[in-house]
Amino acid sequence: MNKIRVRFAPSPTGGLHLGGVRTVLFNYLFAKKHGGDFILRIEDTDQSRFVPGAEQYIFDCLAWCGLVPDESPVHGGPYGPYRQSERKEIYRTYAEQLVSEGHAYYAFDTTEELDAMRERLKEAGSQSLQYDHHIRMRMNNSLRLHPEETKALLDAGTPYVIRIKVDANETISFRDMIRGELEFDSSRVDDKVLLKADGMPTYHLAVVVDDHLMKISHAFRGEEWLPSAPVHILLWKYLFGLDAMPQWAHFPLILKPDGNGKLSKRDGDRLGFPVFALDWKDPVSGDITRGFKEIGFLCEAFVNLLAVLGWNNGTEQEVFTVEELINQFSIERVHKGGAKFDYEKAKWFNHQWIQKLPVSAYTSQVLEILKDKNVSVSGSYLQQVLDLIKDRCTLLSDFWDQGFFFFESPIAYDEASVKPKWDTGKNNYFDTLMNRYATTALWYQDEIEKVFKELAMEQQIKVGELQMIFRVMLVGSKTGPGVFAIANTIGQEETIKRIQNALLVFG
Repeated sequence: MNKIRVRFAPSPTGGLHLGGVRTVLFNYLFAKKHGGDFILRIEDTDQSRFVPGAEQYIFDCLAWCGLVPDESPVHGGPYGPYRQSERKEIYRTYAEQLVSEGHAYYAFDTTEELDAMRERLKEAGSQSLQYDHHIRMRMNNSLRLHPEETKALLDAGTPYVIRIKVDANETISFRDMIRGELEFDSSRVDDKVLLKADGMPTYHLAVVVDDHLMKISHAFRGEEWLPSAPVHILLWKYLFGLDAMPQWAHFPLILKPDGNGKLSKRDGDRLGFPVFALDWKDPVSGDITRGFKEIGFLCEAFVNLLAVLGWNNGTEQEVFTVEELINQFSIERVHKGGAKFDYEKAKWFNHQWIQKLPVSAYTSQVLEILKDKNVSVSGSYLQQVLDLIKDRCTLLSDFWDQGFFFFESPIAYDEASVKPKWDTGKNNYFDTLMNRYATTALWYQDEIEKVFKELAMEQQIKVGELQMIFRVMLVGSKTGPGVFAIANTIGQEETIKRIQNALLVFG
């Protein structure tokens, strides 16, 4: 069997939607499982939609996810160039070949003529406004014109496009690795433009030519491309033969949370969750669309949640490492139907990975969050804190809300919880506790707790009431991990200082 080679071919037109990253992931897993190559090819033939910075953004997203291409415009490779805009003349050769063999034709129709055609079809009540076998012989193209007229137009430099000639009443079929045998009626397929007036190819021609020249063995893409499959099959047939065509699979859509339609950026804006991997800044408006990374997701969790959106391994397992995914992934277990996106479930995955990974794996990311809060701490101290509060955190951004008191003294207290239980005895207890703690030689959690409870026994006060007050003194509220663990972490001097500050409020 020839080497497995798969590709992802995005257009640099904006932020990379999570559906695109899932397509990358499934391609990547398939390639790595079979010892193959994953190629990233930039489809930038539509220069009118090109967005500055979008190509780099794609590479940044894949780098964060750990889905590094084997070949790309950045990584190089033996089948370059990997930007379609740099392969322009290659496509023209194949387009002209199709014309010379009678499978395509020159179309000189102006924008006004095309608009008039659609208007006539609309007035006639036509169900289709396509440029196809029904109307091609009434248009301004080389099929209707005399060869000498066509040559004269070409010699005069008249703008033209090249369209594929799709014959009617044929059955076009192929086997999809997910969906099985699929058939299409050619009578319902229009004569797609293959080469535009500016000499650039459309996706239809470029994807077939590039997949052939780059020796792609399997072409995996979203199901929204299924309607284009007949044209691509015909191009394979006419140019290279159907035996040379890659095996195809069309992945299901990622759906809105209610399952009603494809998930879009607008859904994320409306419902308050990200749909891009990383923050995307629109170069024109300057608007920033939040990404999963900046919201506080771990890359491991993001990849994991995408993997199970439309795929499972046949068991109840939900949490997977990339290595497990590579070993267990198969195209045949990708679902046919769309997968509803559930943001709460996505956060659940992140919580699982926060628990699963050593805190050193995400210390640097939390340090960045603290930097935004103008807090500067050592990595070793932060790791102590993260170990104490990670079970309370769903997003990395939660570490501040759940542990800010490790970095700054409380400026307000839950007095409503303390005042009903406060009396002279409590005041004396904490006044004495400060002195006991000041002379505690070994400052560690068990000793801190021992001193605390021995003093409570001496003064015959219930430990439970004292611990709640002690927590409020150190934290400002009744929340947080074990109070003696907090005292141990913030240190002897800071603990005494916080008791003293609180006594000024409660006393």
